[in-house]
Amino acid sequence: MAAAELAVPALPNSGGAGAGAPSGTVPVLFCFSVFARPSSVPHGAGYELLIQKFLSLYGDQIDMHRKFVVQLFAEEWGQYVDLPKGFAVSERCKVRLVPLQIQLTTLGNLTPSSTVFFCCDMQERFRPAIKYFGDIISVGQRLLQGARMLGIPVIVTEQYPKGLGSTVQEIDLTGVKLVLPKTKFSMVIPEVEAALAEIPGVRSVVLFGVETHVCIQQTALELVGRGIEVHIVADATSSRSMMDRMFALERLARTGIIVTTSEAVLLQLVADKDHPKFKEIQNLIKASAPESGLLSKV
Repeated sequence: MAAAELAVPALPNSGGAGAGAPSGTVPVLFCFSVFARPSSVPHGAGYELLIQKFLSLYGDQIDMHRKFVVQLFAEEWGQYVDLPKGFAVSERCKVRLVPLQIQLTTLGNLTPSSTVFFCCDMQERFRPAIKYFGDIISVGQRLLQGARMLGIPVIVTEQYPKGLGSTVQEIDLTGVKLVLPKTKFSMVIPEVEAALAEIPGVRSVVLFGVETHVCIQQTALELVGRGIEVHIVADATSSRSMMDRMFALERLARTGIIVTTSEAVLLQLVADKDHPKFKEIQNLIKASAPESGLLSKV
């Protein structure tokens, strides 16, 4: 079973390795490729926590664009078996992460029914520091208008708003699903994860805001690690330094994350001139978006 399809609780009598785990945790041997590393997880940990532990132990060696099977060593069979639905660790065990042979190709298709927009930390205190902040505010507002036209959910975060202020007034938050404060750099906080779980069929996130090399980058990498395709809107994200901005976009593109533009995103979402919202979107993009320094040399 592919990891993306596993919803997963512990097989009894499973073989294991490792001892001396902290109180309230269970020793687990995590195997990947030719490696085997003992660690521990909380009692009752399920599939998601096991995946997080694999990523913490082997993250630099795992190709995020493959599908994986998580398997458990079963003494009864003398071999690894796919995790059963509802798996939870209850005793010492041995698990392995197995990549499937077929590598996934990120096609980058966007449809309104499977897309969510993430607007990251477009706050007042960043205005004097972020390069081309006025331009990215303008493009961000254009994206939010498009989301309202197409009925796409929008999640907005604000980094430590007590000290950094609220989202700038130029950004119209009418109709957004959530506006959440955070201290973590990534937008992937528990409230956001819960909101995503409530939206059926989410496959893609369109991500924009600040800063490209910090909150945007960390959000994108976490989302990809959860199997969500990420589209970063290059003309709606920036940093204090153009060097940091451009190197972050290059790194993210090499990771397989889609770096695109606001106009490309909006036209891909309507896809057809006969789409009932095409005229509205066409009017929205009639004036080209500002290039916000993307065409200048670093």
